[in-house]
Amino acid sequence: MIIVPVKDGDNIERALKKFKRKYEKTGIVKELRARQAFQKPSVTNRKKMMKAVYVQHLRTLED
Repeated sequence: MIIVPVKDGDNIERALKKFKRKYEKTGIVKELRARQAFQKPSVTNRKKMMKAVYVQHLRTLED
């Protein structure tokens, strides 16, 4: 459960922003979208590998 402490003088919009940030950090939405459709393990492994290659390529460009 996400708890957002709100002071007496705080704006409701500011409290909503804090709530949204905490909600996004938990990764609930990302997990729900991933569970909507089944992905084969080979597909997930391929995506991980492609992401690793992409990140490695970016790091070599920085150096």
